[in-house]
Amino acid sequence: MNLLLTGAFNYTEDQKKKLSALGFNVFFMQQEAEELSLPAKNIDAIICNGLFLHHDFDKFKNLKFVQLTSAGLDRVPVDKMRERGIVLLNARGVYSIPMAEWAMMRVLEHYKNAPHFTVAQAKGKWDKCRTLREIAGTKVAVIGAGNVGQEVAKRFEALGANTIGFDIHINPTLHFNEMHIVSELPVMVGEYDIIVIAAPLTPETYHLMGREVLKVLKTGATIVNIARGQLIDEQALTDVLAERQDLYAALDVFEQEPLTADSPLWKMKNVAVSPHNSFVSNGNNERMFNVMYNNLKDFANGK
Repeated sequence: MNLLLTGAFNYTEDQKKKLSALGFNVFFMQQEAEELSLPAKNIDAIICNGLFLHHDFDKFKNLKFVQLTSAGLDRVPVDKMRERGIVLLNARGVYSIPMAEWAMMRVLEHYKNAPHFTVAQAKGKWDKCRTLREIAGTKVAVIGAGNVGQEVAKRFEALGANTIGFDIHINPTLHFNEMHIVSELPVMVGEYDIIVIAAPLTPETYHLMGREVLKVLKTGATIVNIARGQLIDEQALTDVLAERQDLYAALDVFEQEPLTADSPLWKMKNVAVSPHNSFVSNGNNERMFNVMYNNLKDFANGK
């Protein structure tokens, strides 16, 4: 069987050999927008991220297996794959730890006013800050109680926060004190000190945090988005943050990426901007390769 790898993952030569040893003829292409390394009709399995944003899925006539290097499924034609019985797997659990650590870092950075001390140090100035806050006792809403959301809740739980999960189910979930259906968020959002968005982008979650929801956030609330930019109405968020200086937003994802240079979000004092970076970690390569190797092994063995 022919396996196409793309530059969405930084393979070592040893890793390529291990995949080949599973019985695949391995082909590689660096950029997913470039010409395919072999005709689409001859490809049986693919490991990629956004390959189908650049190539016509319908030309992959014999495709049977797709392993994504991303957790989200919004860059692939899920319905078409389901119709054809193609095995579609994501990077479940690979990026959960660094993303959760990032969310915690951003909240602590804000609660402990880290910029104040950075500026004071640069000036050589002994300048105490008397407005620091603590996470213990806060109410933290996590939108999306999957792998990432559970890792987020685990960390806030460890610091004494009350963790509340919102998802498409209300099953008891590890590290959450409560679970609610995500449709309940608009009427409950005003209760929470911290809101971390970790849900997938679906038609139901698009602009979940719209203007009416954002307007009723609790005084002093913090929003952290490590999921997809489209879960928040970005224009509405910009307007509300401009009106309410008590709010704070740490945004790692945006409706349009890269974030345009003229976006007011760059210069707002109550916003922290990062370039879709929360998933990056020195532990990702090993976790991702283990996921793809084990999934391909099962596929090659007919499981």
